[in-house]
Amino acid sequence: MYIDTVKQINKKENLIKVLKKIVDFLPKSKFVYYTIIALIIKSLLVIGNVSYERPTFEDIITSYMQIPHLYIYLCFILILVSFSYLFKNRGHMWFLLVMNVVLSILFVIDVWYYRGFNSFPTLYSLRETGNLDNLSSTVFSLIHKSDILFILDVFILIPYCIMNKKMYKEYPRNIALFIVLFIVAARFTIYIPYKVNTLKLYDKEQTFFEAKWKPSITICNLSPVGYQYLDAYNYFKNSKRLKLTNDNKQEIKTWFEKKNASNLPDNQYSGIFKGKNLLVIQVESLENFVINRKVNGQEITPNLNKLLGNSLYFSNYNEEVNQGTTSDAELMTNTSIYPVASGSTFFRYPDNKYYNSLPNILKREGYYTQALHADKALYWNWKPALQAIGFQNCIDSSQYNQNETIGLGLSDGSFLKQSESRIKNSENPYYNFVITMSGHAPFELPKQYRELKLSSDLDSSHLGGYLQSVHYEDKQIGIFLDDLKKSGALENTAVVIYGDHCGIHKYYQSEVENTKGAESWMIDNHKEVPLIIYSSDNSIKGKEIKTTGGEVDLMPTILYLMGADKKEYINTAMGRNLLNTKESYAVWSNGEFIGSTESEDKKNEALKGLDIADEIIRSDYFKEYPKYNTEN
Repeated sequence: MYIDTVKQINKKENLIKVLKKIVDFLPKSKFVYYTIIALIIKSLLVIGNVSYERPTFEDIITSYMQIPHLYIYLCFILILVSFSYLFKNRGHMWFLLVMNVVLSILFVIDVWYYRGFNSFPTLYSLRETGNLDNLSSTVFSLIHKSDILFILDVFILIPYCIMNKKMYKEYPRNIALFIVLFIVAARFTIYIPYKVNTLKLYDKEQTFFEAKWKPSITICNLSPVGYQYLDAYNYFKNSKRLKLTNDNKQEIKTWFEKKNASNLPDNQYSGIFKGKNLLVIQVESLENFVINRKVNGQEITPNLNKLLGNSLYFSNYNEEVNQGTTSDAELMTNTSIYPVASGSTFFRYPDNKYYNSLPNILKREGYYTQALHADKALYWNWKPALQAIGFQNCIDSSQYNQNETIGLGLSDGSFLKQSESRIKNSENPYYNFVITMSGHAPFELPKQYRELKLSSDLDSSHLGGYLQSVHYEDKQIGIFLDDLKKSGALENTAVVIYGDHCGIHKYYQSEVENTKGAESWMIDNHKEVPLIIYSSDNSIKGKEIKTTGGEVDLMPTILYLMGADKKEYINTAMGRNLLNTKESYAVWSNGEFIGSTESEDKKNEALKGLDIADEIIRSDYFKEYPKYNTEN
């Protein structure tokens, strides 16, 4: 009994000694503890903004409770903090302060970017800073007052550190502590991309890195700091072109074969536009909820509404753009390939070739192909990318008289007016691809063009600005088409009009919900943009088609109407012909499946298409498509 008691006392004493040694070894820097706590709190602020549009304190706490791997947040921060022990004296303090400032700025940028793109900036974004040209008003409109919380402490710490010159005046370098902290923290972080695929979350396995298509999940699992690390890792890993193995090529070929398994007989829409000119108008930020709607008794889109009497109107058509936004819409319309998973396809791979693109297929049938854009040639790299896709002529802002500016650049009114002669003078048959841009956020339309009579509360909001901008776009498109029709340039021409992506609901969803004067039908839009296929010769009777589809489906749908041989595109277009399908679905860029399909296997194959597209683009697969097609 006595011996047992002595042993227990000795054990306690030994444990106390061990704990004391651990405590003695722990950092003595209060600045370290503050930095760790501050960065964890700011990380949770990021997660709160990802999970909720305008997070409250309760939302932040809720976000914290939903994070199953908070220790990973701590470990990523500790890796960075450990480097402070390589500096002595005030260098230790300034390292921690600079790290806090830099990460705080990155966190704010992450939140702003997410509000605009539902994604996060990557190292690829640093190569795309030219795209910020004329976007300052849009960026400022995405800032919330609560964002000051990310940098509030910085305004206190910097003067405090400057004024207290004696603080950390004599602080030793501690290489041993650096090594220990780094190794312990790295044990749970650096190895993750190599070793961890799934983790147990809430008693079920979940992919830890659903990163490619669901970065919001990855940043919650991995922490905002860890996400930056993973982004850097992927950036350097994918810095070279992807080299496809024979198995990769076979996987791509098999995916297309499965997609084409349900080969339906032709219907009444097959070839009804055979030999006709094709005019495609991509409208900036045009959402579907405004079509055939009135506000205070006024039609928002009277000209588009008139077209519906002789149009196929797809009312469940979805935007599927990723980080390339407008340029991604241009990509999918002309190639029927989903955009690359990270960064902008046009920026990362502007020289990619697409053997069976829309302009290339029509070119082989004798069409003259031309793209008209009032933006600078290198804005999102649209001009070199569309040239590589197959357009014979690309007209940029340098070839337009910049006589009126709205938002990002030349007004739609002036742009479309100046484009008329270029379309009239096009060789027949032609494919003209026209991209507008006056409807871009933050929807600050000049007073003389705000023709809708709205209540002061509604008109002064972003929603009111959006309705005015759409009404303006609609009017200019109406004038444009009327002028072409009067001149005879619209004869024997099929016109396709669609929105590139959502506008008001993309950038200001939370504000819409609280806008005075907003009607119930204005509140949400579910990423739907209108698709209108119009024929000026009355060869189409107006019909609303409720099949769910997306931008990747437009090319095969157009080519079906144009009477192109299916063999030209069936094994290269990732989309479906929406006029001849039993399936009704779309795949959003975040990996969400919308609609329904015949089976769960079909759904999984549809979702797999995002990864297949990523491989196709990163490897420039279609550059040698005829060779692959012959070999396989």
